Amino acid sequence: MPEIRHVVIHSPGPNWQPGVPFFQQPGLMAHVEHYRQMLDAGTLALGGPFLSGAEGGMMVSEPGVDGEQLLAFALADPTVQSGLLQAEVRQWMIGMRK
Repeated sequence: MPEIRHVVIHSPGPNWQPGVPFFQQPGLMAHVEHYRQMLDAGTLALGGPFLSGAEGGMMVSEPGVDGEQLLAFALADPTVQSGLLQAEVRQWMIGMRK
């Protein structure tokens, strides 16, 4: 049986400042603190920014996290609320594992 997780894909929102590094974007530390709540609760497996191509990042949930609840959490992110980032939740099947 394949393992299904949910991922949050972040992309630049309308208030993203092109040319400004990810961690220097205004308000970005509020985004980090928002997701630290999931990490502390044991519901976030890993997350971080993309380093090449389009700006943004990805957060991967632990198994069993409800997609609708994750979407509500993602939309409550202060940087999504401010328009710095956009968030989309997708189901992800782990197809390969070490």
